[in-house]
Amino acid sequence: MDGRRSLKIGLRGCDRGSLTLSYAAVLPFLFLFIMAMIQASFWFLAREAALAAARQGADAARVLQAPRAAGRAAALSFARQAGDGYLADPTVAEAGSTNSTVAITVSGRVPSFVPGLVVRVSETVLAPVEEFRS
Repeated sequence: MDGRRSLKIGLRGCDRGSLTLSYAAVLPFLFLFIMAMIQASFWFLAREAALAAARQGADAARVLQAPRAAGRAAALSFARQAGDGYLADPTVAEAGSTNSTVAITVSGRVPSFVPGLVVRVSETVLAPVEEFRS
């Protein structure tokens, strides 16, 4: 009977350290998932900041008799102020603008939480220019 008892105790002792091994196998994937979620949040915030800045620039440029550079200046100012921390190195372009429409494109770099990852965002807003008709 003592032989059976020691055999049962011996089998139970085989599980020692298995929880630690499970954590060592699962935690890197959990950390990778968390890092990906944080990076996706940074991307989303940068995209929204670029879109808001482009809308601000389009609103400033489409006003009746607005100077040509008003949209670019308003978009860049808004991107630097509202996108601070989310949108790095913002740039503004008016490519695609015509006499009847304004196109403002705001681009920038997303701050990287993942080492070595470089992500850029670019948002464009197209709006009609206001005109007076009698």
